[in-house]
Amino acid sequence: PRPDPTLHTTKTGGVIFVQDNRISIWSVGDLGNVGLNGEYQGEPQLLCDIRHNGDVMDMQFLDQERIVVASSTGTVTVFHHHQNNQTLSANQRWEKAHSHVDQDTSCGGAACTGVICNNPEIVTVGEDGRINLFRADQKDAVRTIDNADSSTLHAVTFLRTTEILTVNSIGQLKIWDLRQQRNEPSQIFSLTGDRVPLHCVDRHPNQQHVVATGGQDGMLSVWDIRQGTMPVSLLNAHEAEMWEVHFHPSNPDHLFTCSEDGSLWHWDTSTDVAEKPSFLHQGGRSTTYFSHNTINQSVVSAWLSNDPTKDRMEITNLIPNQTLSVNSLDILGPCLVYGTDAEAIYVNRQLFA
Repeated sequence: PRPDPTLHTTKTGGVIFVQDNRISIWSVGDLGNVGLNGEYQGEPQLLCDIRHNGDVMDMQFLDQERIVVASSTGTVTVFHHHQNNQTLSANQRWEKAHSHVDQDTSCGGAACTGVICNNPEIVTVGEDGRINLFRADQKDAVRTIDNADSSTLHAVTFLRTTEILTVNSIGQLKIWDLRQQRNEPSQIFSLTGDRVPLHCVDRHPNQQHVVATGGQDGMLSVWDIRQGTMPVSLLNAHEAEMWEVHFHPSNPDHLFTCSEDGSLWHWDTSTDVAEKPSFLHQGGRSTTYFSHNTINQSVVSAWLSNDPTKDRMEITNLIPNQTLSVNSLDILGPCLVYGTDAEAIYVNRQLFA
């Protein structure tokens, strides 16, 4: 099986470099090639690749054969992986899906910063504050909200089939009901005080009202979107920007975050955490226990528990000798994949021993 949101290992700076960027499909073999520490031992095999115009800002599998890619040029492309002869081809392309309206068309592209798929629907967000809803089989956008945000939209996720949630560069979460024709959010949530840019968001796979975000200050915020407009929990996390946050898709008491500071944290809120054997290899283990008080009185989610005696959280840094930024991560079953500024992709296939 393939990871649902796949790796994207880019961040854009102030200088544009003309370079040959590529989308690559790799095979990492079978479970037989795992070392004592869980790291994949075999040599990954490059199955196929294809040139991509601009930086890759985000990627997601639409289905088993199609990958949606967001570009810094503002273009969104659907690539088709032909598994019979291991080739990639551009299946669908929406040029300048994101653009700056105050610039001429030759150089007016605005980076597409995030993409989320719920086949056949594709939602994209960008630096231009625009939200696009595409269908994989249609040439034109189904819906465009041109001025959805006055600031940069950094990430998007589906709450339900008709609702999406975006995070922006001034610390806001906004819920959009795609059934409504008015181009305004149905709800707005925000961090109090400083308007800290939010870079990433993920929804709890089983409890759609529980959302996690991370941003420029490295903090992990957990939100209950059924109540209030502020996060339920604010947890000290990384020492620099948090680039990605992901609940484990089938075991969501476990959450993973990665950062510019070179760390990748595993947050474990499952019960009896102190008594169970470690899921992770022992090398360089650094574990902290946290209690977080919440304002919610009636939910069962471990992430929103209001009993501090039960609410013990184990945090493990999976990269003890951190140096360069960890830009992207993904989890599927016992497998963790992450990419760093060392231009390397790491695979740990024994997350749950």
